[in-house]
Parts: sequence; structure tokens; C-alpha cells
Amino acid sequence: MADIAIEAKKISKIYRLYDRPSDRFREALNPKHRRSTDHHALKEVDLSIYKGETVGIIGTNGSGKSTLLKIITGVLTPTSGEITVDGRISALLELGAGFNMEYNGIENIYLNGTMMGFSKKEIDDRLQSILDFADIGEYVYQPCKTYSSGMFVRLAFAVAINIDPEILIVDEALSVGDVFFQAKCYHKFEEFKQQGKTILFVSHDLTSIAKYCDRVVLLNKGVKLREGGPKEIIDAYKQVLVGQYREDGDTTEGGLEAPASADNDDVSAQNAATSVNPELLEYGNGAATINDYYITDKNGTRTSAIIKGEPFTIHFSVDFLKDIEAPIFAFTVKNIKGTEITGTNTMYERAFLSPVKAGDKKKVTFTQDMNLQGGEYLLSFGTTGYEKDDFVVYHRLYDVINLTVISDKDTVGYYDMNSVITVE
Repeated sequence: MADIAIEAKKISKIYRLYDRPSDRFREALNPKHRRSTDHHALKEVDLSIYKGETVGIIGTNGSGKSTLLKIITGVLTPTSGEITVDGRISALLELGAGFNMEYNGIENIYLNGTMMGFSKKEIDDRLQSILDFADIGEYVYQPCKTYSSGMFVRLAFAVAINIDPEILIVDEALSVGDVFFQAKCYHKFEEFKQQGKTILFVSHDLTSIAKYCDRVVLLNKGVKLREGGPKEIIDAYKQVLVGQYREDGDTTEGGLEAPASADNDDVSAQNAATSVNPELLEYGNGAATINDYYITDKNGTRTSAIIKGEPFTIHFSVDFLKDIEAPIFAFTVKNIKGTEITGTNTMYERAFLSPVKAGDKKKVTFTQDMNLQGGEYLLSFGTTGYEKDDFVVYHRLYDVINLTVISDKDTVGYYDMNSVITVE
């Protein structure tokens, strides 16, 4: 346990659901006659978080993320299982949790600090740092019931991170503050990571999950499906979102096989020229198949290396096995950590909004200038669409092609804004 900050063993949380309020009373009078059904918010979840790690928890709404955090922080008691925590926790679970709406900001700082086990002097020593970070001005002297949601999260987060926690737990709190406050919070995350703090982070912002987390846990309907590196787990989460995740690791559906060209020699040549991933991830419902994917440079030559600043084209073909009213063709560029950098599709570009028939074949190209910084990237392709109100994945290929950007001038961030500079 020396290196483990949080350990959960077989954690389950069951709620009893009643069709009518009176059923609860009747069941209390006669416990042998059940009038409720069990809802498993968590089902025997195991989780070990090591000291110094930043671990993300992702999943759809109702997957049990917040329930797990509340059990870890002691807000909820598990129905079964054991939880062990080694270190002082500071948690920001719900907007305004622990705040008295009649108290002003200063009074709530002392109230929350006392609840966390700090003396008045210890809170006095941290007060100015909290006020500077929250930066809500004179509102700190007003009752919290007059605060906007943004002010709540500023003050609550400032309290949470300025009491020197060994473990910081955050549940979607950063989705409320403005962009400048979010940047300040993420900078604090980086400081905490450098100091060896443990961070447990729940968010629907997959870019932040990929950027800041060392490891990610995927929950779905109370069950831990998987854990691993951010890129791997984010890809699995996207399969869950469209109902195509399989626990056995086989993510194909509808009898899909690895895409291939008609001639094996052509396939080998294509793979050599475009660095096709031999372990690509694919799934879909079988209504379409993406194949013949490659990149060409400004001269039309197949390649996996593009010079920064020059035009290039992404190519792929799609064979349709069923009639589809309005297919959408897409590509996405990720960095090697799994962060989505850019991408587009034919719906965004209003480039193709027509039906297709079974047996049709479409050749799709996207041409643009290369403005990404020098480095290694991964290309993903997709053919999707909407059937009535449902989003449907016909075929997706994740991280299928390696793209190398060659550059002799890189700027800050992911891409170059190609600034024209004058100094007079």
C-alpha cells in the first residue's frame, strides 16, 4: 500500500427504486414483500491509483463516475466492497457542495477549511492565495446565494487546491469557468503533477483527458470496462458511445474484415508508401467499408511525409453494401498521445449530401495546406450518418495512417498561424 494513494476493492453501490412513493412505505411495513427494484450504480469495481498519478475517469452519463468519486471521498457509503485512501483529499464534486448559501465567500472559505480539518491559523495563512486564485473581487463579501455559477466554481476550486492536498479529486468542475479560469486551473494541474500530487479527474472533455492523464478508466453502466493509456481508452469510449464496444476486443461488426485493395501487391505497395498501421482499430455496422486510403503530396506522389506549408491530399474509397440516405465522410488528425488536433467531414463542409445505393463506390479526397507543427501524427477515417434521429457508424478506422510533418520552423502549440510580422 506504500505507493498506492487510493485502492477500491469490489466496490458496489445499489439503490432501491420504487414506482410510487407509497411503495417505499409499504415495503418498510412488510420487508418480505419487495416492491422495489435494484439499480446497480456500481458493480464490483476494482481500482488502484498510485501516488503521483493523474488518472481520468470517463464514461457516458449514468455510468457511475460521480458515485465512485463520492464513495472515495466518503460522501457515500458503498453497499459492498472496501475503499482505502492514503493521503489528505481535497474534492470538488458538485458545484457549491459544502457551501452555506446564506454565508458570504469569506465565511464559506473558513467553513470549508474547517470541514477539511484545518485550524483557523492555517486557513488565515492560505486566505490570500485562495482569494487571488478565485479572483471574484468584492463579491467575496456577498452572500453566496447571489453568486453566478462561474463564481461558485472559482471560489470552490480555489479553496480545494490551496489547502495543500495530497490527493485532488475533480468532477466536471472546470466546465463552468471561463477560458482564462480554465487555463489557470490546468496550469495548477501541471504544478500538482510536478509536485508529485495525485489527481483523480472526471471529465467529458476528451482533449483534457488525453493531455493531462497518465492513465484512464472507462466505466459503463456501473461496470469498469477497461483501463489503460488515454489514447486506447478514449478510442474504446467512442465505441461505447455508438453501441459498438465489445469486451472481447473484437470491435468489428457486420462481418467486416480488414480493408484491402483488389490486388495484394497494390496493398503492400500502398502500405509501404503510406505507413499503414497493421494493428488499426475498426468497427461499424457493416453498411459500408472504407478502403484504398493514402496521402499524396503536392505532386500527387503517395507518401507519409508532408513538408509543412505545402498542400497535400487525403484519399480514401468507400464501398456501400446497403442503401444509405446521406452518408458523411470524415477524417481526423491526432497526435501520438491521442489528442484530436483537427479534422473535418463532408457535412461540415457541405460537400456531399446525397443518397447512395448498395453496390455504389465513392472516392473521397480532402485537400488542404499543411499547417501542423513538425512531428508525428495519426490519421483516422469514418463513414457515418443519421438515420431518423440516431447517429450511426457505418465504418470507422482509427489511427490507420502515420503522417509525418517535416518542418524547419515550428511555432507554439499544435499548428502555425502563418503570421506576417512587421516591426517599424
